[in-house]
Amino acid sequence: MLSRFRPVNFRPIRVLPVRSFTTSFVRFNNNVGKKPETNETSNEETKRRPLSRVAIGGTQDNKKFRAPNSIELASWRAVVILVILGGFGTYLLSNEKEKIRLQKEAENNRGVGKPLVGGKFNLIDTEGKPFTDENLKNDEKIFSIIYFGFTHCPDVCPEELDKLGEMLSILDKDKIKLQSIFITCDQARDSPEVIKTYLEDFHPSIIGLTGTYEAIKNCCKKYRVYFSTPPNVKPGQDYLVDHSIFFYLMDSEGNFVDVIGREVDSEEGAEKIKKYVDSFITAEESEKRKEGWLGFLYK
Repeated sequence: MLSRFRPVNFRPIRVLPVRSFTTSFVRFNNNVGKKPETNETSNEETKRRPLSRVAIGGTQDNKKFRAPNSIELASWRAVVILVILGGFGTYLLSNEKEKIRLQKEAENNRGVGKPLVGGKFNLIDTEGKPFTDENLKNDEKIFSIIYFGFTHCPDVCPEELDKLGEMLSILDKDKIKLQSIFITCDQARDSPEVIKTYLEDFHPSIIGLTGTYEAIKNCCKKYRVYFSTPPNVKPGQDYLVDHSIFFYLMDSEGNFVDVIGREVDSEEGAEKIKKYVDSFITAEESEKRKEGWLGFLYK
């Protein structure tokens, strides 16, 4: 009986996992009616960001990279400007201090009350015209430089007058005028005509002065100039005059400023004169500055 039946071929049935089907079904239901995702979400997020995070008229890149560079550049500019202003201020302050020092030095050289060097004198020039201490004063702030000597001097006087001419030429390049004066210590032989001829070998602007023995002696005494002639000199006899060797610098108010000795060359002498001329202020101006808010610097 059993042989009549043929075995039936069953095909295996694949059973899907319950978890996978359930998960897929849930995802399908959740996505029903929804639109596909786009870039609008990211755009909305950008729009919703606080305005303070985004520079007006700029982007996030500008804020991240350009702002620090601008600040750094501005800082460097500020540093450079401060350095320049500081250096310029230091230069002005040191320059002003040097001028004040020279002004005080000149005032100390004048002395208190009676001047240490300088004073009234009465001589004549090579044209026979009177020349006094009043001729040293002027409103153009022109200084005077005075040298005492004599025309028969064999070496020292010619050397010093040559140096005077060089100083005048140097100062002329800087547009500084100086009244240069030669006063003889030998009135017996140095007449106006002799002095005029003698000075022709030197700078043309040098003014020659002479006078009586008493007038010259008085002038030398006022300027603290030592001079002496040999006693018992006969007429026509040759002799030498011993005298001090200095240039006396006087300001435009007729006050003594400083001396320039033989050891100073023409360039150093011209530079010294230039500094005094540049720093010069009148007595009236000095008093006004002492009463100003920077008056403590001038006292």
